[in-house]
Amino acid sequence: MAKYLILIYGDERRWDAETEPERAAKGAAHEAFRRAAGEGLLGGHELEPASTATTLRSATGTAPTPTDGPFLETKEALGGYYVVEAPDLDAVLALAARLPELASGHGGVEVRPIVEHG
Repeated sequence: MAKYLILIYGDERRWDAETEPERAAKGAAHEAFRRAAGEGLLGGHELEPASTATTLRSATGTAPTPTDGPFLETKEALGGYYVVEAPDLDAVLALAARLPELASGHGGVEVRPIVEHG
């Protein structure tokens, strides 16, 4: 079985504007996702807003310098992630398709295989 990182993106302003019933429905959908993943779910978390991020960058041969916020200005921010184990890419894509952010009109989900070193 391979491991995959599922990255969840969306517009933070729209997430902040969600009503309590919308948040409850999204929470229920994430719970259904976790149940569907079963023992293949290895971890995951919702992230604090991008404004709380600190980015490290350096030029060759210089010490890293921290800066506030994400490195790139984008409309969509990384809002959370899951790490799952699945038999193949098709299986993880079918699982990721259950995430409620895909139906929000402003979100996206990226699935990336994890490189495992022996």
